[in-house]
Formats: sequence, structure tokens, C-alpha cells
Amino acid sequence: MKSYRGIFKRGSVYWIRYADPTGKIVRESARTTNINEAMKLLSKRKAEVADGKYPERVIIKNHTFKELAEKYKEWASIQRCWSRGKQYVIPILEGRFKDIILRKINPFIVEKFVVDLIKENKKPATVNKYITVLKHMIKKAIEWNMVEETILKKLSSIKPLKENNRRLRYLTKEEISKLLSACDKHLYPIVFTALNTGMRKEEILSLRWSNIDIKNGYIYVEKSKNGESRTIPMNEILLSMFRKMFTERKLNTDFVFVNPLTGSKYQDVKKAFTSALRKAQIEDFHFHDLRHTFASHLVMSGVDLTTVKELLGHKDIKMTLRYSHLAPEHKSKAVNALKSIFGTTDTKTDTV
Repeated sequence: MKSYRGIFKRGSVYWIRYADPTGKIVRESARTTNINEAMKLLSKRKAEVADGKYPERVIIKNHTFKELAEKYKEWASIQRCWSRGKQYVIPILEGRFKDIILRKINPFIVEKFVVDLIKENKKPATVNKYITVLKHMIKKAIEWNMVEETILKKLSSIKPLKENNRRLRYLTKEEISKLLSACDKHLYPIVFTALNTGMRKEEILSLRWSNIDIKNGYIYVEKSKNGESRTIPMNEILLSMFRKMFTERKLNTDFVFVNPLTGSKYQDVKKAFTSALRKAQIEDFHFHDLRHTFASHLVMSGVDLTTVKELLGHKDIKMTLRYSHLAPEHKSKAVNALKSIFGTTDTKTDTV
């Protein structure tokens, strides 16, 4: 990374270094992770010094976690990539740390929180999500001049728990048929889209007609969970469904899936989905498992893992490898390729 004179990093936050009117070296946190903002602050400080002024240092007052949570929720609500699942974590953290002064949050307090979560039988992945959001909240607090950056450095000692969430639940063809039959008319196209695209629930509920190319048969996901966009081709049956929905739509909105009671996009479909599962007599299944169902049936149909990775929008092939056991025939093909090398299958035996 390119270095700039008078600017350096501590953790992920930029600091600036300059001399005050007496020649004393001053090191000041720019309270930002953006290099351009740090450069602007450095230029401002140097201009103040040139005028013979002593730069006014930011004095940080005591702020509670509740204050941070309120500001963070307001910030998170306008972030398109910020999932509803992560937003759900914020009230839980607020309930735990609400009256604690941000400066007083330390590894001991956070580790006690981790222990209590484990006692509640929370999965390692869930615990890690809570801590990740907590650290990000502290990071934003630093940028918003609510606490010093040293607190984040202290919390860096808290390492994520080892995850072993190897759950891979997918529907059989018979279960897919039962589930679709049990869906009401508003839930059916949502579930059908998930089964045919592998899209995440929030991606589907946020889908707009402007993201669907009905002419060429593509769905464009502007920003997925990992922050990247992807293009998903539609099969004929899904394309046919969308064409019919487009011609029959009545409400003046760009959202594809609209709650008829509110006239706006669905915030969630948990109640309707749970009811459909109960009618179909399907147990131990979540909406996200529709994504697993999509990927699993692709792999079992012989689609290579690289293609599945691209369709799911995985950044790392390691995430897609969890489906590799569903295609054991690739191992057989690999060893059978040796036939052309070794030639015959005849064996020689020694006689005594």
C-alpha cells in the first residue's frame, strides 16, 4: 500500500503526525479508515499551524453503549448490504451493554458475554456474529468520536470460536413437491424463486423488476451478502412465472414480491413459511435451506462446483466444497481415467 508522509495506521484507523507552532511533534487520530479523509485533516492541521494556531484537539466525552446503539441502528438502516439478521443482533447487544460507558468495555466484559451465550446453547457461528457486530459498532464509534481507538485494540484479543456448523439439510424431489403444494399464493413464487436460483431470502424479498431481464432471462443481484453483485440465469419455468407476474401486477411499485396488505415489499415470510412446512409435514428445515436444496440438486445432476460457486455468489470455493460429497462419481471418473494409461485389465499371476 502506498504510504503518505505524515499519515500512518494503528489497526484499521489512520493517524496523522505534524509539528505544532512550537515544533513539538503531535500525533492525532484521524478517526477514520478512509485515507482521503485523513489527508484532509492533515492539510487542515498544517494550515492551522501555518497561521500560528494550536490545532483544537477533539475532546471525547463519555458515551454509553445505548447511545452508540441508537446511532448505529440509524446508520445500519440505510446500508443496503446490511442484512436483517445482523440488525437483529443490535438489540441483543444493546440489552446486554446498554448502560456501560464505551471506555469501560473490555475483554473481560465481552468474554463474560460469550460464556453466557454458550450457556444458552448458542452455536459458535451465532456467537461469532454477535462479537463481529459488536466490534464493528466500536469501530464506528471511533469514527464518530464517541470513544478512543485503543478500546478496539484491546478487544482484538478476543478470537472467534471455532465453528463446526456442517448442517446441510436439503429437500428431496418429493419434499419439494409437497412444500410447493402447501404454499399459499403469495408465498409460492418466493419459494419457487429460491429453489430455482439459490438466492438468499433478503435478496429475493428485495428483488425489483428493474433487476430482472425478462427478455434475456437473467436476474441481476446488485449487492449480495459479501458485497458483490452477480448475474443469475433463469430456466424456462422460472422465466415463465416472472413473465406472468409482470403482466398481472396491479400495484404501482418496482418490488417484485409485494405484501397485498401493506402495498410494500415483504419484511419477512417466516409465519407463512412455517405454516407451509407444517402442512407439508417437513421438519428441521429453514428458509435458507432452500439455497442448500438448489445447490445440492445441481451437484447431484452433475454440475461442476465452480459453476455452483458462481451461481451462489460464494467468494471462496471452500464454501462450495460442502456439497462435493453429493457428487461421488467424480472420484470414479478420476480413477477410471487411468485406464487409458495402463491399457488392459488383464492380470498376470505367478504359478508355483
